[in-house]
Amino acid sequence: MLTYLILSIFTFVELNCENLFDAKKDSIKDDAEYTAESQRRWTRTRYWDKLNNIAKEIISCGEEGQTWSLPDLVALCEVENDTTMHDLTRRSLLRNAGYQYVMTNSPDLRGIDVALMYNPYTFKLINSHPLRINPLKNMRPTRDILYASGQVANGDTLHVFVVHAPSKFGGNLATRPFRMLVAQQLNNAIDSIRQQTPHPNIIIAGDFNDNTDSPVLQTIIANNMDDVSSQASGSHGAKGTYKYKGRWDSIDHILISRSMQKYFRSCTIHDAPFLMEKDNNYGGVQPRRNYRGYKYLKGYSDHLPLTASFEWSVRKDSPSGSCRDESPNHLLDE
Repeated sequence: MLTYLILSIFTFVELNCENLFDAKKDSIKDDAEYTAESQRRWTRTRYWDKLNNIAKEIISCGEEGQTWSLPDLVALCEVENDTTMHDLTRRSLLRNAGYQYVMTNSPDLRGIDVALMYNPYTFKLINSHPLRINPLKNMRPTRDILYASGQVANGDTLHVFVVHAPSKFGGNLATRPFRMLVAQQLNNAIDSIRQQTPHPNIIIAGDFNDNTDSPVLQTIIANNMDDVSSQASGSHGAKGTYKYKGRWDSIDHILISRSMQKYFRSCTIHDAPFLMEKDNNYGGVQPRRNYRGYKYLKGYSDHLPLTASFEWSVRKDSPSGSCRDESPNHLLDE
């Protein structure tokens, strides 16, 4: 019997889907904008086109050089409810991928939430729950933080947080305390995990509505977290994950704990050509979004995905002589 190591690539994707709403009116949420009767004329046909476009986008994030495999974890922002996640994982182009998911049910007034899609063979879910953000004075109810933990191929437990922080609507300085509240809640959760496990493996991902150098992100980074997306770039013209009036910003982030650095390989902005279009107003390119104002573009999202890859060393047992095709460098004497 020989024991040998194989290198297992683990791909993590973060994506703000840009208003992935179903086409039905929710009686307790302000989602009338995304119904067939609205000015956007959000019909079932457009809904299904959107689902399949998001599916294509996720599938394309599995490309790496000459190889391809589906992402293992996908952190999603701006998904409306369980119906949209069920349709995305069970009825869209992803229906045969085998993804499972967990998501929040937040008090956000529009009804948008965050979700985590996972491959149950490479991320064996242990636990998940939402972290409620109790609003400050003059703060609208916002999205819950989603927490999930699972076992990965090397046997370690991976802790994941999915975030969609409050926007800057109303002004950056005026709304910064709202985003800082989210950062403080994250830090409290991280500290709780570290009380149980001295050097936990943690990934935080989502739309923070702030850049890396903001006080909000720096508060989280100061808690022994690294923003591995801070220097991420695209291969087809993207200089950030989001473009507004000609300016690229990176408001989507993937942060990891220091103990994850030994597994980290790379983080890139996934700007595949089919996700991009010419920016006629400001030059260069921009994400091929679903709407511009009320004009329907049949696009993907106004945000681009972040793709981070990690590498685990996984021990395998094999009867003597049966692993001749494995690299000799991976063999270990038992």
